[in-house]
This record gives sequence, C-alpha cells and structure tokens, in this order.
Amino acid sequence: MTGGFDSLNPHAIRGKAATYLTGWVYQSLLARSWDEPFTLYAGLAESFRVAPDRSAIEFTLDTAARWHDGRPVTADDLLFSFQELKTKGRPNHRSYYARVARAERTGERSVRFDLSPNPDGSIDRELPLILGLMPVLPKHWWQAEGRDVGKTHLDPPLGSGPYRVAVAEPGRRVVYERVPGWWGERVPAYRGHFNFDRITIDYFRDETVALEAFKAGGIDLRREPDVARWARDYDTPAVRDGRIRLVALPHGRTEWTRAVFLNLRRPPFDNRLVREAVALAFDYDWMAKSLYFGQVRPIESLYPNADLAAPAGPPSPAELALLEPFRDRLDPRAFGPAWRVARTDGTGYAMRPHLRRAMELLAQAGYRVVEGRQVGPDGTPLEAEVLYQLPAEGRMLLEWSRSLARIGVVLRPRLVDAAQFQQRLDRFQFDAITHRWVNSLSPGNEQAQYYGSAAADIPRSRNWPGLRNGAVDAAITALGQARTREELAAATGALDRALLWDFPIVPLFYSPEDRIAAWSHIAWPDRVPLYGVVLETAWDRRAGSSMAAGGLTHQP
Repeated sequence: MTGGFDSLNPHAIRGKAATYLTGWVYQSLLARSWDEPFTLYAGLAESFRVAPDRSAIEFTLDTAARWHDGRPVTADDLLFSFQELKTKGRPNHRSYYARVARAERTGERSVRFDLSPNPDGSIDRELPLILGLMPVLPKHWWQAEGRDVGKTHLDPPLGSGPYRVAVAEPGRRVVYERVPGWWGERVPAYRGHFNFDRITIDYFRDETVALEAFKAGGIDLRREPDVARWARDYDTPAVRDGRIRLVALPHGRTEWTRAVFLNLRRPPFDNRLVREAVALAFDYDWMAKSLYFGQVRPIESLYPNADLAAPAGPPSPAELALLEPFRDRLDPRAFGPAWRVARTDGTGYAMRPHLRRAMELLAQAGYRVVEGRQVGPDGTPLEAEVLYQLPAEGRMLLEWSRSLARIGVVLRPRLVDAAQFQQRLDRFQFDAITHRWVNSLSPGNEQAQYYGSAAADIPRSRNWPGLRNGAVDAAITALGQARTREELAAATGALDRALLWDFPIVPLFYSPEDRIAAWSHIAWPDRVPLYGVVLETAWDRRAGSSMAAGGLTHQP
C-alpha cells in the first residue's frame, strides 16, 4: 500500500499506526458479519445481555479467550480498556464512551455498562452495538512498562487476535505472524478467516512502484482502487497467460464518499456562494470519460451505491419533518429535488452555462474580474490550494484548476507526502483537501464525527470541512433513534439534502465493484458477501487444507 506508518498503537490520537492492528492483533468484544448491514456476533465476548430499552448492556467474556502470552482476558482488562480509551483514545472513542453513565464488574468475566440518556431523555439505541466493537487491551502489558495508551510506540503489541507483529519497519513493511493454537479458531464468526501463517504488508511511496512490485511477483494480491490504472496498466504477459487473475466483483455496500473537502473555517470557502461556484466548474462527465474510461459514476450522495441516498424528488414527509425547523437557515433548494452534479455531454465543450452561472454566484459574493482574476471586496484575489497525497488524483485536480482559471479563480493542486498530509488534515491546516468519508449500510454515531457541529474544532475529528449545521445535527440525532429501515432512510435523506446543498464538499467518483488482482495461487470464496470481498477469507491454493505463508497487500 502507499503511505507509511510510525506507530504500533492504533488507539492513540498521534501518529499513523500500521494497518490491520485492530482486528488482527487487537480484537473487539463482538464480531461483525459482512453479509448483513450491522449485525454483531460473539467475539471476545461469548454472550451479552441488552436491556429491553437498550439503556444497558452486559458482556461476558469467553472462558477460552487468551492474550498471546497465555494469560486469560478478564473483566479487569475490559474495564481498563474502557477507561483508557474514554480518556486517552481517539476522538470517536472518547465521544462514544463518554455517554456511559456507569461501568461495573459483575463477575470474573463480565462487565455491565449503563448508558446516559440523551438530553431529550431518549436512549441512543446504537450505543450498545458500538460498545460491542470496543477493542480490548491487556491491562498487565500496558502497565508493566508504564506504556501510555494515548502515545505512540513501536513495541510489538500484546493482543488476543489471530496474529502478532513479527517485524515492523516504519515506513517500509509490517509482518504479521499467525499465533499457534489461537483461542478464537473455534468461534463461529471467525471460521474461514485468517488462513495465512505469515502476512507482509509492504508500504510504497509511489503507486507505480507498488504495481510493478506486484507484476514482478513480490506481492501476491492487490486491491486496485484506480479504475484508470485498472483499464490501462495490467496488460502484462502474466495476465494474458493466466498466472495473474483480474476480477471485478460487484458489491452491495455503501461506497466511500470521496471528495474535495472545502475548509469552511477560513476564506475563501467560508462563503457558500464561492463553494457552489467552484463546484460548478468541475466537469464530471468529461473527466469520467477521459480520465476514468467511463468506468465511474459521479457521487451524488453521502451514501453512494446504497438505498440510503436522498431520492431524486422533493423531501418525503418524514424528511421534511427533520428539515422544516431549519428552513430559515437552509438553502431553499434543500426543500426541492435532491442535489445532483452539473452534467454535460462529456465532450469538454459544454461547460459554458455552468461557468456562466459560477461567475454570477461570485458576483453575488462580492467578487469582480480585474485583469482576468476574481478579486474580492477587500482586493484579495480568489485563490486556494488543494492538498492531495495520491498521485493519480493529480490530473483530475489539474483539469479542475484549468476550468476554474477560465472564470478567474486560481486553484493550486499540491502533492504532499503521507506524514505532511496527515498532519495538516488533523490540524485543519488547508484550504481544500482530497479525502474520503467511509460510511456503512447502517450509519449511526460515527456521523457525528463526520458532520456534527460538536466535532468541527476537535483535532483529528473527521469533520474536515468544519460543518456547523443544525439540520445536519438533527438528522444525526434521528439516525441514532431510528427503529426501522424507513426511519433510517428518512434521516439519511434529510442529511443528504441539508449537507450537499451547503456545498462543503466537491464530491468525486465511485465504482460499485471491487477490483482484485491476484496471482493464480491466491483464492477466495466464490460467494461475495454484501460488503464485498473479505480479504481475510483468502487462502493459498498451493497449501491444500493447511495454512500457507504468503505476502498480501492491498490498496485501502
């Protein structure tokens, strides 16, 4: 994968942790099913009991659960994990666990969590599920050397999962080694998973180098995120003679919301008119055809490829009920048809009406053209920098900047390395930046980290634009209280309308397929689950029924 890492602590705010520590080394209480929107099964916890109104949940740990040093996983470990993540963990953990009124040990292997009610007296119905996804940490290991959960480290961590870290070379590679006799092999949720004795995740600074390493046989499997590279760069002898398999597998999950995030905290994108104007200069149809071989679709929702997107027409009565209290603060168009991208015929010559409208919006914002440049009321030229870390995004941003130049706006794309990108993202030190929101088929509390007003100024939160929108906050609250799929869809539809008509992002493209390139000895189940290919279920054909050593990498 491209990028790097400088930490083996995935729980700390600082640093960039190696991929797959959570799930492979650290385990959560419950395990997800990737063939259902959001259903959890026994993991570290062998059982759990939920209060009828979801105001409390009690977990009982599996009697067989062991840390890699052979010591049992105990209730004390669970309480330690809760307290440490609540006070020192990542923003999402701090936010979620702060809503627990009381956590108490109810037995040698059991802990009960009582939840605080919302300000309106209701109970967050998703919070018991979120607690089920809590990673459990070994208290004795963290306290033995005075380790701090809130700080980075490069000590190979002690976990309870199927793998331990065998080698860690920051910025280069991390090697996971299967734990012999792992206690979880008998747990139904893990059956068929974790089939390699040794997995190497190689890090590359450049996508081209990573691809060439795959073609040369240095990497066994690659998950290709770039449809242009998929169409253009895999014509090799190994593909033609069948030694490398290329498969594009449709899936049913919500695709990532890839976008250019505009920073509303500072000029020039603190003005909605400016944000809408620059979005109008993005020629989706020409880029899809010319840059991505017609293999992508424009993102027109926070939930692309899912039934949770706002319907094309006006708001439903349920959506309207959420939006109406904020009518005076929302764009009037939020009460009409759902937002859609400005379409063209894909020839590159049909942008004139959109650019003309963009000029009108800028004029309304107080800008005027002086010697070919848009200049604001205070004489400041309209210009911005957009940061990106994936070289493949460069041409797309360059084409956008050329389109903006036609109306006097200067946009400067700037490629930065992974460390600088993460640092500036965490501190919100950018005008605009390319990134992604990762949604599921069952969105809930994480939405507050993405769009909620309370997260707008919290470092390392994922509210990268700095959104403060009451209608968005109300829709997020409704998500957490939804009892039916229809109520959930109404909340996401209202969220779509309130957010996208505020233009905090310039959505990009998605493809509803998983593109997998693998050498022929790598196999995976024929049946693809709802969420798509699960790489942990892959195996090596050469090993028969035994576990095989193998290198494995993928692009996130």
